[in-house]
Amino acid sequence: MARVCQVTGVTVTRGHHIHRSGKAKKEGGIGRHITKRVKRVIFPNLRTKRIWVSELGKYVTVKLTARALKTVNKNGAFKVLKEAGVL
Repeated sequence: MARVCQVTGVTVTRGHHIHRSGKAKKEGGIGRHITKRVKRVIFPNLRTKRIWVSELGKYVTVKLTARALKTVNKNGAFKVLKEAGVL
């Protein structure tokens, strides 16, 4: 399976990590300077969980982000998974 949340649809994002050099002014230096932008990959906080769906009477295995897991706990597994199209 891909690194995608089945409920929220969150995927891998790409960004930059900024390399800096120098000493901060408040520490007695002449200031920090950006020397390079390095590409980086930001992965979602995914969990593979078996969730009990009482309406179906069985477990459903889904790949969720931590935020989506909180949504499932708050609103109920059947409602959230049905809206997401997992069931």
